[in-house]
Amino acid sequence: MSRTLVLVRHGQSEWNLKNLFTGWKDPDLTDKGVEEAKDAGRRLKAGGFTFDIAFTSELSRAQRTLTLMLEELGQTGLETIRDVALNERDYGDLSGLNKDDARKKWGEEQVHIWRRSYDTPPPGGESLKDTGARVWPYYIHDILPKVLGGGTVVVAAHGNSLRALVMALDGLTGEEIVGQEIATGVPIVYRLNADSTVAEKTVLAD
Repeated sequence: MSRTLVLVRHGQSEWNLKNLFTGWKDPDLTDKGVEEAKDAGRRLKAGGFTFDIAFTSELSRAQRTLTLMLEELGQTGLETIRDVALNERDYGDLSGLNKDDARKKWGEEQVHIWRRSYDTPPPGGESLKDTGARVWPYYIHDILPKVLGGGTVVVAAHGNSLRALVMALDGLTGEEIVGQEIATGVPIVYRLNADSTVAEKTVLAD
């Protein structure tokens, strides 16, 4: 019984590079992001991973990351489910803005609160708590049963949607999770017990 869940944040996007708030906007990966995705696939291959099913968001940077990983694994035909529930946090009025320009407009402290608080959303957008409110039910009803059924499951998604999953899996508080960084292109491997608690967590970093 495998009961393995692998989480991977998409590789660097063009807007990551430009220091823009991305949210539900849909930029592609940079050349570095492509290499990060391929490298994630190579690390998983070296670890002997093969997947039974994949989940990703409706955004192309996560989908392309998944495609590149699966190419490295020789699993290009893997069943893949895309769902908006796994999308990045919606940054609302901040989407598309340079982070430095946003600080000039609203002030350093206010932008910091929007970015790093657990339950304070930016104007027209989502807080991390709001993001979790769509991620957690999807995980429980769609992803978790595949894992508990003995599968090896990969989720390619985004910094904040994965933060919500890590918060639930690791039993972190809202205050604890906002300080957690999810690195681009670095697989996080969870082995679950039959009761869905975490038996083991491994980060496949350099």
